[in-house]
Amino acid sequence: MKITVVCVGKIKEKYLIDAIAEYSKRLSRYCDLEIIEVADEKTPDKASEHEENLIREKEAERVAKQIPDGAYVIATAIGGKEYSSVEFSEKIEKLGVDGVSHIVFLIGGSIGLDMGLLQDADERISFSRMTFPHQLMRVILLEQIYRAYRIMKGEPYHK
Repeated sequence: MKITVVCVGKIKEKYLIDAIAEYSKRLSRYCDLEIIEVADEKTPDKASEHEENLIREKEAERVAKQIPDGAYVIATAIGGKEYSSVEFSEKIEKLGVDGVSHIVFLIGGSIGLDMGLLQDADERISFSRMTFPHQLMRVILLEQIYRAYRIMKGEPYHK
């Protein structure tokens, strides 16, 4: 299975870069992982809703170019479906059994993903009702994908 994570913005913090590298290394034995970063737009302080929508649209154009035809697209979004780790593992496994060979996860920037991307996605998921920084979300997503594969393979994982 190929898994691509398309993210808005670059990671600058070394501790996050190190965590992403660690989970990428761990995942290499389970799947073909690709992480694609697209440029984010500068969001002015106290940006209006209209300004934020324009920013999300610009970022969405960059994200959309990275989504290959035929991929199953999962957008991270507030209000998306929440899975337990076991349910998430079962979802990824079922997609593979159903013939999906490429899953693309989308992570928006600091103001989230454009509504068009959310609507076009095959599914929206949320990892919590809490809000996480988009940079940290990348680590959380990779950890959960890693955990999902460990569960699928019947390998031990921390509960």
